[in-house]
Amino acid sequence: MCKRNFEQILVILFLTLTANFAFAQKKEFRETTVDDLTFVNNRKILNSLNTDVFVKKIFTKENIQIPYRLLTPKSSINNQKYPLVITFHNSTRIGNDNENQLEPFAKIWLRPEIYDKYQCYVIAPQFDKRSSNYEKNIDGIQISTPSKDVFALLELIQNVEKEYPNIDKNRVYLIGYSMGGSTAQNLLNIAPNKFAATVSVAAVPDFSNLKKLSKKNIWLIHGEKDDENPYIGSLELFNKLASNKNLIFTSLSNLNHNNIVIPFLITEEIPKWLFERRK
Repeated sequence: MCKRNFEQILVILFLTLTANFAFAQKKEFRETTVDDLTFVNNRKILNSLNTDVFVKKIFTKENIQIPYRLLTPKSSINNQKYPLVITFHNSTRIGNDNENQLEPFAKIWLRPEIYDKYQCYVIAPQFDKRSSNYEKNIDGIQISTPSKDVFALLELIQNVEKEYPNIDKNRVYLIGYSMGGSTAQNLLNIAPNKFAATVSVAAVPDFSNLKKLSKKNIWLIHGEKDDENPYIGSLELFNKLASNKNLIFTSLSNLNHNNIVIPFLITEEIPKWLFERRK
């Protein structure tokens, strides 16, 4: 092989690798640890916040009733559009008291520095039964499917958008933890064109509409020590969406199902990431 041909091959290989890197997903590994004091203090900060600004509402459609809380921007400015965030609770918050669904990922929007800087509408629905159900597929991977109440959420969202026309329909976001993270994925699979970005934490994946997710903004967060919702599920979803350059998978090697949310509660990392994305 002549030198010139060899150099041409090297150039082609370099360009190929560069292209693959440019269009590949991103997987990041973090060595974050959470001690008992940090766990207690971070939760204490959120639990001290006044949730009264989350207005109580109820959505009804035929035999479905969904209590929800609605947060509006702190200071709405005329002719300005604001994002809409839908937060989903985990299975320990199931009920109909319209209180318990305000778990940490709902309350982070009340932190003064977030409420000032990342003004938006927030919907926090509460389900009286599981919003996402799990089963194993033929490969032995646990997958999630939505309850019928999840389908009704689309109309709830549309109603809120009609009531508040200054909602930016190009910036409607989903976020959830555990069952809530699974529900966020379920709703994204049901209506992928509706949502600009999704943050799914410690979830059981939904593989039902992968072709439509090939360009969606998705942030998967999972602890490698999770013994409740298997880490392999998020890893499998990451692999199935290999062509999606807008997908991020944050793998936390030292965290489990119960402490995975703690590092994200008193930072602006999640609001900042969401607000930078649009359809």
